[in-house]
Amino acid sequence: EAKPPYVMESPVCLIENIDGTLRVVQEATEYLMRINQPVVVVAVVGLYRTGKSYLMNKLAGKRKGFALGATVQSKTKGIWMWCVPHPVKEGHTLVLLDTEGLGDVEKDDQKNNAWIFSLAILLSSTLVYKSRGTIDNQAVENLQYVTELTERIKVKAPSASSAKDDDAEDAQFVQFFPSFVWAVRDFTLQLQIDRRQVNEDQYLEHALTLKKNHATIDYNLKCFIFETPAPPEKMAHLESMTESELSPSFQAVAFDFCNYIFKESSVKKVKGGLPVTGRMLSHLAKTYVETIASGEGLQVCQRGMQGLTFPVSMEEMLNAHRHWDSQATKTFMSRSFKEDSGEYLKTLVDAINKEYASFLLRNEDMSEKVCRQLLPELSEDMANKLKNGFYAKPGGYELYCSDHDNLVAEYRKRPKKGVKAEEVLENFLKEKSVESNSVLQADKNINEKERKIHEEKVKAAMLEQEKKAEEQKRLELERTLQDERRSQEEKLQMMREKMEEDLKSQKKEAERAVECKLKEKKDLLEKGFKNKAEMMSREIENLRAERHKEENCINKYGVLNVNLPYLI
Repeated sequence: EAKPPYVMESPVCLIENIDGTLRVVQEATEYLMRINQPVVVVAVVGLYRTGKSYLMNKLAGKRKGFALGATVQSKTKGIWMWCVPHPVKEGHTLVLLDTEGLGDVEKDDQKNNAWIFSLAILLSSTLVYKSRGTIDNQAVENLQYVTELTERIKVKAPSASSAKDDDAEDAQFVQFFPSFVWAVRDFTLQLQIDRRQVNEDQYLEHALTLKKNHATIDYNLKCFIFETPAPPEKMAHLESMTESELSPSFQAVAFDFCNYIFKESSVKKVKGGLPVTGRMLSHLAKTYVETIASGEGLQVCQRGMQGLTFPVSMEEMLNAHRHWDSQATKTFMSRSFKEDSGEYLKTLVDAINKEYASFLLRNEDMSEKVCRQLLPELSEDMANKLKNGFYAKPGGYELYCSDHDNLVAEYRKRPKKGVKAEEVLENFLKEKSVESNSVLQADKNINEKERKIHEEKVKAAMLEQEKKAEEQKRLELERTLQDERRSQEEKLQMMREKMEEDLKSQKKEAERAVECKLKEKKDLLEKGFKNKAEMMSREIENLRAERHKEENCINKYGVLNVNLPYLI
């Protein structure tokens, strides 16, 4: 039998958004973990200052709760959550999610807006889109854009196979869309299409049908149209106004809206039709945000590496990669939540390695291009001398060799040639060997014995250059492997520290939970509820067993006793 939800007096932040950083708030997920009832999840999204919070407070049956904000500055940052007993579905919990306003002038990160919107879609069973005035083209574009964005989000989630254990993870990818309600506030137009009177739902369907060139939005659609709730001068005090002070028409639509949400909003479900409990919703929130965090970590690395001006040396390349790889991992770790298995970090590592491989290729290509342009430029004078017969005379080979050595020396002096410098030089010298031999054979001052000595010197120089190119490759590979080992050790250490921090927090929370249960048991015994007190004893034992299991994850040295994945 589902346990009754704990009393939640006011909303808490579920997903905070600070300077564009999305992070699951532990207090909120710990609360969800205690809810074993099925949850009906209603999320509201839309432009800021459109009255989203007011509607959510109505659904909670409260005048105050979610911050309304009487000024132009938006109050809600991230996603706030309020769990209340469902007013009409016994044994269910109504989870209300209020999101920060889209289009906030204080924000300039549209991608961050999109992630907030997408999280609301992914977490809810009913999505309320709040707009003002009309269902305009921009609003439909916003909805379409986020729908397409969300379709590309693939994350792990519990499936029907995990019904016996909410924490069991399924390797199948999953995505679910909620039913959709559009609430238009301050509507002043006539509900007419081609001079024909229509209802709200027909008006919404008509607005969406106009977007024929876009993909179909697969939602169950419902529309509510609200007139302005009060005169403009009173709108700033909406939270303190009594129901009788609001427009009767507004009150009537708000009443219908709440009744519709209560009766028609379904339980949140995942793959296989499994109803989601609060515990599972907590898992979903963490999973989705961690997936986003791994993507944001990758962006940190990409932006940093794009700051390089190619070509660069292998040492510069490795230093840059080491720095930005570390920054990306720190970004991910700061936003992840209980990343116990290392799965999402492994995904990030794979993505960074793939990106790094592409940067290595770009660097090599640019290095080869620069070197291939430099050598003809430096050898132009020799080419002109050869063409004009400067070397076709006795002693010409010695002059050719002197110019050749100067060319190589000048080439080596030039900076910013990159990782292909020795290899390109090796190929260049091979190409020039025919030319060198031709000048050698034509020099009448050199006898046959001297000619053979010179030929051997050229071969030795070629072999030496080949060895230099190979040595450069060997050193680069060795440095790369050392860098990978260092990166691996750093990530494992960060994982250990993160997991130790999470486990310590869980331990403290478990201790607080046991203390609360002991107090409840004492109160029950004092009031004569012996049977309920015995049930409470079993709950306490379960909590202690769970805490003992967590403590076993840390050995006597305080180091996690877990098998972390090989990340590189």
